[in-house]
Amino acid sequence: MTATTISTATGPVTGSATSDAAYATPGSPVGVAAHLLPHRTPVELVLLARRGLGEAALTMASSQRYATAHLAALRAAAAVLAVRARPVTAGRRRGARVTSAWLLLTKVAPELGEWAAFFAAGAAKRSAAEAGIARVTPREADDLLRAAGQFIDLVQAELGLHPDQRPEGIAGR
Repeated sequence: MTATTISTATGPVTGSATSDAAYATPGSPVGVAAHLLPHRTPVELVLLARRGLGEAALTMASSQRYATAHLAALRAAAAVLAVRARPVTAGRRRGARVTSAWLLLTKVAPELGEWAAFFAAGAAKRSAAEAGIARVTPREADDLLRAAGQFIDLVQAELGLHPDQRPEGIAGR
């Protein structure tokens, strides 16, 4: 496991994802490198997640349905990061690795850790499915689609976003 440094209410902490998550509580924002944070509002991200879910539901090819549903869940995770993470503009460390959104999610929202682990486990398969080299059964795609829908519902409720809320500039798209 790679050691990471994050900024918490009590100062910087270095450690594994498991130990870092112990410092994150729903009331205290966790610092994340600014370049890793989403550049859209939480409402926009949830709306895009919902659209992706709808697109996945209409996709016939199992591999593409799986990949599209997974990306929809990723957008919902980004919405949580947009709300809970605090940008830290510290310089990059030499040899630092890019952290997955799912790992960041466990740091800023430990209560969503099981969901993060579930979707992180499917990330490699999603990438392979997008590249056309993974075989995804219709059952796997449908199960992921259902799970992504549940996760998006949960994120929307956690963030207090109304299902009909539309951000300015996106409503007409």
